[in-house]
Amino acid sequence: MSSLSNFALGIYVARSLPAVQYGAFSLAYVTYGSILNASRGLATDPLLVRFSGSKGSTWRGAVASCTGTSTTIGVLAGIVVLAVGMTMGGPTRLAFIALGLTLPGLMLQDSWRFSFFALGRGNLAFVNDTIWTVLLIPSLILLHKTGHASVFWFIVAWGATGAIGASVGPLQSRVVPNPSKALTWVRQHRDLGPRYLLEGTASSGAGQLRSYGVGLLLGLAPLGYVQAVSTLMGPFTVIAFGIGLVALPEAARLRRESPRRLPLFCICLSAGLAVLALAWGAVLVVVLPLGLGHALLGHIWRPTSKLLVPAALATTGTMLSSGSVTGLHALGAARYSLRAMVVTSAMLVVGALTGAAMSGAAGAMYGSAIGSWAGVFIYWWLWRRALREAAGPPSESGGQSGRHRREVAPSGETQFQ
Repeated sequence: MSSLSNFALGIYVARSLPAVQYGAFSLAYVTYGSILNASRGLATDPLLVRFSGSKGSTWRGAVASCTGTSTTIGVLAGIVVLAVGMTMGGPTRLAFIALGLTLPGLMLQDSWRFSFFALGRGNLAFVNDTIWTVLLIPSLILLHKTGHASVFWFIVAWGATGAIGASVGPLQSRVVPNPSKALTWVRQHRDLGPRYLLEGTASSGAGQLRSYGVGLLLGLAPLGYVQAVSTLMGPFTVIAFGIGLVALPEAARLRRESPRRLPLFCICLSAGLAVLALAWGAVLVVVLPLGLGHALLGHIWRPTSKLLVPAALATTGTMLSSGSVTGLHALGAARYSLRAMVVTSAMLVVGALTGAAMSGAAGAMYGSAIGSWAGVFIYWWLWRRALREAAGPPSESGGQSGRHRREVAPSGETQFQ
């Protein structure tokens, strides 16, 4: 439901705005993605790894600190984005000002989703995201009907309806976010949070550098085409995001209760998502040229259509890595997941910008696909290393040494048995 609201926003904005304004929207959206990844790294990722399955006062205390941390990040990031927006001009200035005003509510709303899944209550997350989506769609239509169809008002409507969803979270959970606990939360999870922060920053930073680079090399209109094809992958993102919400808590549970099943779980996760990504890409390539593509994207459909194949390949490569990413997080192997993300992100940026310089927007997407597929090998190689370290050295009888076997406790602290 969360991804559906973002998909609806992307499609409606693409149809309603000129290519240049849509390019400005794309810059604001990838900036939002970077801040969102930072919030997840410091706040919700440690919650999922260490408090999945927790109940009662343990869950409530963790969630109060986690959501307070997300809110604090939203406020601080909003101030920075507003300041940066003031230095810009044209539609980009308006897009960044709107984003800065709405970031606190957007960050808090996202943290409720992960908090409910850590509790095993996905139905509460569904209700919260549904409230956001049900309010967003008529808001966008109203803006169009009243003559306020601009990048500024579209982002304000998106962020304001998300903030309403965020305000419902305390009523659902009976937990009030506590921003005063933000520093304590970060300190308690300093072995995971900062590395997850850097990992998320590397991922979203790669997307930002790709977008800014494409914008500088090719202009805002081609950047809009790149964002549009990413939006077309949105329905698959709905599936991948939903599975991912369940996968990490489940992997963390397997790590504690049945560690031998964890590798098979991660392999099946990657294989399943990769097959789904290829299937969705095939649907887009076959169906959209029959008229649906123009109906969805209007005047930007034709240049966007050339990017479908490389976009599907890039997404498939990312999905092939998803199982190893989940496994690394379940093991608490933040050192390895950070290393993999930094190297893969660097390859993605280099590939995308090299491709853009050589072959325009299509080259940027093919370069991104090459980077994502190269990352598959890096992630699985580091996953195997982390798995061997977690298992510990073999005993003389060929089994695992109970004395030296290292485990990650439910609290996240390393214990030696």
